[in-house]
Amino acid sequence: MRHSWKKGLGTALAGLVLAGCASVQVSGPAPTQPEAAPEPARNGHWQFDGLQRPPAERDGYRPPVKLAVLLPLSGDLATAAAPVRDGLLAGYYGERRRRPDLQFYDTSAGGAIAAYQRAVAEGADQVLGPLGREEVDAVFRQTRPTVPILALNRASTPPANAGSYALAPEDDGTGAANFLASRNALRVLVLSSGDDNARRAVAAFEKRLQELGGSVVQMLAVVGDKPADMTALMQGAVQREGGVDAVFLALRGPQARLVAPQVAAAGLSGRPRVATSQLLSGTGKASEDAALDGIAFPSDAWSVTGVPGLPSAATTAQSLPTARGAAGRLFAFGYDAWLLTAYLEHLAQHGDASIPGASGTLRMDAEGNVLRAPAWSTFSSGYVVPLAGSGG
Repeated sequence: MRHSWKKGLGTALAGLVLAGCASVQVSGPAPTQPEAAPEPARNGHWQFDGLQRPPAERDGYRPPVKLAVLLPLSGDLATAAAPVRDGLLAGYYGERRRRPDLQFYDTSAGGAIAAYQRAVAEGADQVLGPLGREEVDAVFRQTRPTVPILALNRASTPPANAGSYALAPEDDGTGAANFLASRNALRVLVLSSGDDNARRAVAAFEKRLQELGGSVVQMLAVVGDKPADMTALMQGAVQREGGVDAVFLALRGPQARLVAPQVAAAGLSGRPRVATSQLLSGTGKASEDAALDGIAFPSDAWSVTGVPGLPSAATTAQSLPTARGAAGRLFAFGYDAWLLTAYLEHLAQHGDASIPGASGTLRMDAEGNVLRAPAWSTFSSGYVVPLAGSGG
């Protein structure tokens, strides 16, 4: 199903990205040019044999011939899909090398499974999407992919020949654990709002922290928009044997602003404090956000350091409403979805390969899940700034 917005939007995006267009530098083994015989995908999870595509280029770039994109282009999820779509098209029209024929399918009209089946029947040799979590779960549970499919959300474990890429809360939790462990901060006090996003982030954080030899000293629930004073409880955690090395906040900005003075009063302001990306939710006034100064949180690389091949986030936002404000994160996600489409086979075959994307550095595990190492930011005088020396 082709849509009328595509041609006009494509022209606008092509002009936008032309000046900043550059080849992506992919790390890991680089096959020779051309690649005559690709090695089998790890563990046989992916099946690329038999696909009638030109050989991979030297850096592993090997996009499909016909790419089907499954997105909700109407209905309730269309608002979230729009920046993903535009980020994808920015990458697509900014690419100077061979590009696939691109066709969009509206999953709001007939469902994701029907859209996938139609795309394959119409000759797609790779599928990107769907976007909704329930849509992904349905496709993974009820479909045996005959062509490679990369879903744009996490649900059940991907079946053979399928993978997933998501801005998942679990990534925030895992990233925070890595961040703290790299600083030898292994005994952590956790402050959580308890909503679904926070629960998933905290569960991943605790799991990864334990794998790295650390532990959660205590977990405190931050309830409502006016949380109770928990200074005494935090002080009690500090006084336990071994003390507290760091604080992990799975909180939205307004909650964190109220809790931050309590953290300081408990004597923890000098220790590393790291949050999920939810910290940005409800922020934007420097006079209020100064309370968050010094708290590290994961962010997309595009808005922090910029990305080769894509104009700055500020420049793009001036031209495209779908790249402004909170939508910018989804725009970066869509841009990376294009990169993953073009380098899917390379990442699947090489466990140590990675792509510097707009949302972070991307690589793939053996089960087909895309793993993202984010950039890191903090607040300074109430303004978001890149965090210097933020390895981990």
